[in-house]
Amino acid sequence: MKATPFKTWAEAAPELVAVAAGRAPADLVIRGGKLVNVHSREVLDGWQVAVKAGRFAYVGPDASHCIGDGTEVVEAGGDYLIPGLCDGHMHIESGMLTPAEFARAVTPHGTTTMFTDPHEIANVMGLEGVRLMHDEALLQPVNIYTQMPSCAPSAPGLETTGYEIGPEEVAEAMTWPGIIGLGEMMNYPGVVAGDPKMLAEIAATQEAGKTVGGHYASPDLGPDFAAYVAGGPADDHEGTQEADAMMRVRQGMRAMLRLGSAWYDVKAQITAVTEKGLDPRNFILCTDDCHSGTLVNEGHMNRVVRHAIECGCEPLIALQMATVNTATHFGLERELGSIAPGRRADVILTPDLRTLPIHRVYARGVLVAEDGVAKVEFPHGDWPAKARASVNMGADKTAADFVVAAPAGANRVKAKVIGVVENQAPTKALTAELEVADGAVEGDPAQDVCQIALVERHRATGQVTNGFVSGFGYQGEMAIASTVAHDSHHMIVVGTSREMMAKAANRLAEIGGGVTVWKDGAEIALVELPVAGLMSDDLAQNVAAKAQAMVEAMAACGCTLNNAYMQHSLLALVVIPELRISDMGLVDVTKFEVTDVFEATT
Repeated sequence: MKATPFKTWAEAAPELVAVAAGRAPADLVIRGGKLVNVHSREVLDGWQVAVKAGRFAYVGPDASHCIGDGTEVVEAGGDYLIPGLCDGHMHIESGMLTPAEFARAVTPHGTTTMFTDPHEIANVMGLEGVRLMHDEALLQPVNIYTQMPSCAPSAPGLETTGYEIGPEEVAEAMTWPGIIGLGEMMNYPGVVAGDPKMLAEIAATQEAGKTVGGHYASPDLGPDFAAYVAGGPADDHEGTQEADAMMRVRQGMRAMLRLGSAWYDVKAQITAVTEKGLDPRNFILCTDDCHSGTLVNEGHMNRVVRHAIECGCEPLIALQMATVNTATHFGLERELGSIAPGRRADVILTPDLRTLPIHRVYARGVLVAEDGVAKVEFPHGDWPAKARASVNMGADKTAADFVVAAPAGANRVKAKVIGVVENQAPTKALTAELEVADGAVEGDPAQDVCQIALVERHRATGQVTNGFVSGFGYQGEMAIASTVAHDSHHMIVVGTSREMMAKAANRLAEIGGGVTVWKDGAEIALVELPVAGLMSDDLAQNVAAKAQAMVEAMAACGCTLNNAYMQHSLLALVVIPELRISDMGLVDVTKFEVTDVFEATT
């Protein structure tokens, strides 16, 4: 079935008043449950709700006066009624799905509102790509608000993107109906330094009365952090320890605590509330990045709330962090995030507040999912042919393109190595002594060092940047390539065999983007992502099955990391310390400068 066309609050107000007063019948009444009130932080046993025109009209102990001919009456059977869950910061592209299929995947898990930053597609297709994401988002039966990407490139001068975003594009986007604010301001050195372009983007957002998203990926909480906050960002999800969360809140920001497929940052920060006693209304739960396998097999925001509770947070406080806190932060407290009159009738029925099994999900008063199954349509937008022809790397690659040339006369080198950190976005700046053979520096599986390459894929320049990475544990002859490479989204290839690295790169050029894993000369896993080389418009279950096969293929190559693909996809993210790779070379993110691959030679 299709979702009911949704009226604004102003349009619906006369009907809401009439239903609440008993003069007109509700469309829907839910009774026989226990209502979770996130405003008062209490459970109200027996309270009932009446819905009209997609909004709550009456919330109270007895809605019988709202029942008339045509009213659908739902018996909750003792279930808790909780507000639909909100994700305060996320990237749809990380799910490997288009907005419609992402919404179809997460709605049965109780997520009814998402605040999304499509900066992945902005790097590939510019403002046109953002508009395509925005327009498809508005078609959905749940609430998807779009944050206009702020940083494409994320670090000017350190990477080259397919397109760039500037103050003019930001100002234009602020006039679109689904734009809720500015996406995460990743160029924190630019804000600290008073960069006019970054400050102009923030100003355009604030002048539109909208929220500026933050991204301060530095452990330094001194003057630089103070300068960043003074620049205007209102929240931050990059904290990894208790002190980060506390300082953000003390500076008037909202601390966003994330649990994605590979980012486990809730446990280390939730103690700011559970042990230090800070006001929980300034804390928000989010996912940031979840791939399709996590969405299908583990959940979405229900997974995050469950995890926060397991980490010691009281269930009602955890629910506030995933509902009303988020809505309030984006200026939508009167629109969503709670079960209260006038708000969108987004409500979940669950028998347990700690484990959150999701029985039914209503969005705007319509049953959109029941027992894990979506019940409404999730319409697709019109993706142009241009969006499906985004991998332009020039001529096919050969093994020679992946040679790391040694300095003249060197027999051994001391190389700088990107060190992957399990379950976290930051990397470590490592070094390794590596052998030279026939003028080429070799990786060393015994030291867990293999090659990494960034293949330019936007302008067909043919450029390949080579380096070394450690932490995946790969053994034998293998390679993995991906056109998902935050944030520039060139192609990242990691491997122990230059021949297979070339085969993997060529395979992605052939299919228009995705992820491919090769072992012993053959492809053993493939995830096709034809939309901008980032997303599939196939069903989430199908994409998740291929993603799971990819994870198993990585394990077959020796990898033991949890969700190692997420680490792979962030190896080019030149705004998170310590070492990254870009089309301009190896980047030292602690200094925001390109650095040599070699420290010394012998």
